[in-house]
Amino acid sequence: MTKQLTEKQQALIDALGGEAQGNIRRAMDIAGYSKGTRLHSIINPIREEIIDSATTLLAMNAHKAALGLVGIIDDPSALGARNVVSAAKEVLDRAGVVRREQLDVKASGDAVFILPPKNVDQD
Repeated sequence: MTKQLTEKQQALIDALGGEAQGNIRRAMDIAGYSKGTRLHSIINPIREEIIDSATTLLAMNAHKAALGLVGIIDDPSALGARNVVSAAKEVLDRAGVVRREQLDVKASGDAVFILPPKNVDQD
């Protein structure tokens, strides 16, 4: 079920991720809201759509973040390499690209697991 947005609401969301560069007041000006309009009255009804737009923006930049990490592999002494790695990790984490962790358990045929003692209530 998709919520129908007004023209102004859609313009606000578009401006936030574009020309306004995340500045809510500037986005409101671009969308045509008056200067006296309260932020809460505009943002609250479209809160989920704004979050969805931000998530999409992160996903759109996931490749750029991944390429930044790969570039650091090629030139680890590049100026600002630590900042690039840190920013790329944050973008990838928030875009949902997660590190895969695997636990490698190898056992011979006679494996024994020792468990801690059971706590028995003495009532």
